[in-house]
Amino acid sequence: MRRCERVGAWRRWRGSDQGFVTAESAVVLPVLVAFAMALVWGLLVMAAQLQCVDAARTGARAAARQDPPDAVVALAREAAPGGARVTVSREGDQVRVVVVAKPAVLRGLPFEVREEAVAVAEDAGEGP
Repeated sequence: MRRCERVGAWRRWRGSDQGFVTAESAVVLPVLVAFAMALVWGLLVMAAQLQCVDAARTGARAAARQDPPDAVVALAREAAPGGARVTVSREGDQVRVVVVAKPAVLRGLPFEVREEAVAVAEDAGEGP
């Protein structure tokens, strides 16, 4: 008799938590989705940052070779993410290229990635 009572109690106890798995899934699943989306957004921001680094370096190299400013900006924009702003300035014998872009996924947010590169200008008139 006691064994039957234990089996019956086990069945009652086991049957009482059937809805807990559904409730826990309903709470945990949106958190996991939000975490996965945050990871993807972070990767896209890092990709945009790397594109800005490449674009600034490419522009700085071109500016150091004394390429025309319009050509430097066009060359940097090719390597930069879409819609990036490129500025070129010269301070003494150094050229500075700054690339600022908004990551594609975060266009609605006030968030930008920025990178700058500095190079020493190669003066064509000087020689040995």
